[in-house]
Amino acid sequence: MSEMDEFVREWLMNPTVGRLVVIGIGIALIWALVKFLKVRFTTRMEQADAKYRARKLLDLGGFVLVIVLLTVVYSERLGGLTVALGVAGAGIAFALQEVIASVAGWLAIMFAGFYRTGDRVQLGGVKGDVIDIGVLRTTIMEIGQWVDGDLYNGRIVLVANSFVFKEPVFNYSSDFPFLWDEIKVPVMFGSDYEEARELFGTVLDEVAGGLSDSSQAKWKGMVTKFMVEDARTQPWVTLVFNDNWVEYTLRYVVGYKNRRGTKDALFTRILKEVEATEGRIRFASATFQVVGVPPMDISIRK
Repeated sequence: MSEMDEFVREWLMNPTVGRLVVIGIGIALIWALVKFLKVRFTTRMEQADAKYRARKLLDLGGFVLVIVLLTVVYSERLGGLTVALGVAGAGIAFALQEVIASVAGWLAIMFAGFYRTGDRVQLGGVKGDVIDIGVLRTTIMEIGQWVDGDLYNGRIVLVANSFVFKEPVFNYSSDFPFLWDEIKVPVMFGSDYEEARELFGTVLDEVAGGLSDSSQAKWKGMVTKFMVEDARTQPWVTLVFNDNWVEYTLRYVVGYKNRRGTKDALFTRILKEVEATEGRIRFASATFQVVGVPPMDISIRK
């Protein structure tokens, strides 16, 4: 037998090589199994949210299987590595504390229900819609900033999951997917105030009153789940006045993604209806009108 044959035989009989081969084959089989399950089950799902969650769950299951495989292969050596792993683990935990906090944040997000994909949140100073939740970071499609209203500005922001432990998490769409919003309409003194209140109430009911029943049902669920008092979800018109004008406040409930469109519809209808009153209701503004000049006695001396 040549030296090369002896070397190959010893290399094949090496326990370390055998373990590496087993690990390589096992990881390949696990990857193939996860890939097969993704194709088999997610293609039958119609909802995008269900597909996303199924893929994430299968990926997590694949990682768990890989860890189990490594544990089984090296089970006889784990006892001798306990002390070394303990010392190394302390250093690794200190060096990777932000990463560990992000992983813990991911577990909190997935199991404690901070938010889920599709929710509109404000996290780490960033406001937008959650489009992906990774093990370390949450991906947000940002809204606002230089764009007025709750509209996308085109930026995709990655926020570390550890922020759920450091800052408040504002969720616009979790248990109560509605927002209270208001618009203010200034009316000149001398207008028909009762007609104005009735007109604004009618417009408010027709444009924004359709969500009253559904939002009230959702709020009832909030009352039973949390220590919060019952609140009015029906449209509401209130009046105040100051030195310049009479101000009507139109308060209503709107879907968290429809604020801008609802305001546009309200202002358009209000403009049209007020113009139809032929001056009985007039908008007020901050412009100044000179109504007369007092008499002046002017004498000129040479």
